[in-house]
Order: sequence, then structure tokens, then C-alpha cells
Amino acid sequence: MQRISRSLFLAASSPLKAPTRIIVSSPVKRITPSTIRWNSSGANKPTETPQKQSKAPNPDWSAPVMTYEEIKARVRAPPPGTFVVDVRERDEVAQGAIPTAVNIPLSEFVEALRLPSPQFRDKYGFAKPARDSDIVFYCRSGKRSATAADSAKDNGFTNIKNYSGSWLDWVKRTQENDYNL
Repeated sequence: MQRISRSLFLAASSPLKAPTRIIVSSPVKRITPSTIRWNSSGANKPTETPQKQSKAPNPDWSAPVMTYEEIKARVRAPPPGTFVVDVRERDEVAQGAIPTAVNIPLSEFVEALRLPSPQFRDKYGFAKPARDSDIVFYCRSGKRSATAADSAKDNGFTNIKNYSGSWLDWVKRTQENDYNL
């Protein structure tokens, strides 16, 4: 940052003393074309645009989506080494869950993936999924499960799916089918 010095002259309180000179130094930010936006009022006064510091999600990847019928088949006959993971919070899971699902709340999810296997089993009550395990995530409406799928991918998991209809779709469809799994 550059500094601009300005001189201020203060008149002395006594006519016998000479004026005092005070030098004030203040930082000046260099404005570049990428930091300027023009006011919509038509005035040619630039204002600074705040620069985004957040990391954008990867728009080139999203987890493959599973349907109700695919989840229903998985619940009826769960293949070994597969997981249906509910990422809702514990108080939400208390209201109901998809049969055979295990719970890892999204608020603990990344930390849980980084736990050693024995600690993971002690905390969640089931074996920690391997990085190549077949994992399906769901939540209430599909948004948190998509976030969990992204986090799992970022942590090295490779066989990830998202039940985008999630709990709301499950409840609606099982009620339509008279709870016949």
C-alpha cells in the first residue's frame, strides 16, 4: 500500500509562536479495474466491490442419484458392505428413518470420516465404511445429503450416491404403497 503525506498547519495560540506543522500519513489502497463498480445513479464515482474469499463448490461433479425404487430394493435385501447413511440430526432421526439406515449427523460428518475405525465404531455403533464402500446418503429433502456426498468425495470416498428425494419422498411413497416394502 502506498502512503500519502499531508501537511497540516496549525496556528499557534500565541502571536509570538510560529505555526506548527504536523505531518499525517495515511494508507491509500490502489484501486484496480477488478475492484471498481460504477454507481447506478449515473455518477462517475467508483465504489469498491468486495472480493469473494470463499471456495466455490465443484460444479463439474454431483453424486449419482438413486430413486425410491432403488432404495426400496436395497432396504429389502441389503448387499454386504453397503451403507444407507442418514445425515439428519439425531432429533430428526428420532421421528423416523429408512430401515437399515445408519446415522451420521451432517454437523459431525467430516470429523467422523477422519476418525480412526475403532473410535468411529464406538461413537456411531457400526463399522466405518471403507473408501470404496457403496454409500447412499439421504436427509430430509436432499440438500444436506448432496453436501455429505460432496464432503465424502473430498475425503477420498469413491462409490457415493445421493437419494435426492430423501426422507420426504420415502414417507410419501411408502404411505402411497400402504407401507409395503
